[in-house]
Amino acid sequence: MASFLKSASRIPPAYFVFAALLATLWLTKPQLMNLNVMGIFIRQVAPLGILVLGQMLVMRVRSIDLSGAGVLLLINYLIASGLLGDMPLTLIIILSLAIGCAVGLFNGYLVAMRRVSAVIATLAVTVIITGFVQFLASGKPPGNMPELMNDIYKMKLGPIPLPVIVWTVLTMTMAVFLSRFVYGRFVMAVGENPTASHFSGVPVERTVLVAHVLAGFFAGVAAIVQSASVAVGSLRLGLEMPIDAVAATILGGVVFGRGDGGVWGPFFGVMCFALLFVVMTSFGVPEPGKQIARGLIILLAAVFYGLNTRKS
Repeated sequence: MASFLKSASRIPPAYFVFAALLATLWLTKPQLMNLNVMGIFIRQVAPLGILVLGQMLVMRVRSIDLSGAGVLLLINYLIASGLLGDMPLTLIIILSLAIGCAVGLFNGYLVAMRRVSAVIATLAVTVIITGFVQFLASGKPPGNMPELMNDIYKMKLGPIPLPVIVWTVLTMTMAVFLSRFVYGRFVMAVGENPTASHFSGVPVERTVLVAHVLAGFFAGVAAIVQSASVAVGSLRLGLEMPIDAVAATILGGVVFGRGDGGVWGPFFGVMCFALLFVVMTSFGVPEPGKQIARGLIILLAAVFYGLNTRKS
């Protein structure tokens, strides 16, 4: 019995929360349990799911990235404000990804090379970017997104929305990347013991730097998807997403230096947010109630992190 409980304690709580929410929905609102309806709700959390891929990676190398909100805000403003003119969508996507990678590179340099606190550095980057966007906007909200972006966002492959497909493909790619390539072994080694890894020949600084660059890349992808979903510019877009990303990552079993939940644990951590929204909406819970429930999930993630830290 003791061994069973010990094994169960290693299962990321995201799976239990997901199963409980799914069972609640199945018993109370079975008419919602079809791919078309669920696809609409899951599509809404696809940007968060993409952002979580980067958060998961930096947390596995004992770091964190809170600059995703700044990246989302900057890219959203550049596209909606008209500053890019009639730039083709392909170039807009390339520019967005380049911005994300540049921010990630700067974060990685500060954290890996200059030994700056990841929380302070990435939070400061978000504050700087937010202030820069507000300076450009001069208090005026930006305009609308290109219609083509919204049209692509609404595309489906059968009953599955395109953003969900993109999120799933990126997750599968990350799973293969971490399990089949040398860099994945570097990430695992740095997470377990950076000092021992350094003396074993693992390029610790470069591993952390690359993790932050990839986190910036995923933030750029998330910014494109999120901007297409809202269809308009906003000066407050995605400010809460980094905290949600940390919560979903921890719920998925990934804590600083440990990746017990792999890639799919955080994936289901994000799915918990999607199902929570479905359950709350189906019961007619108002927006304040949804915020309270979301906060409880974040609190659960914090408690789980504390328990895992104490065990380790």
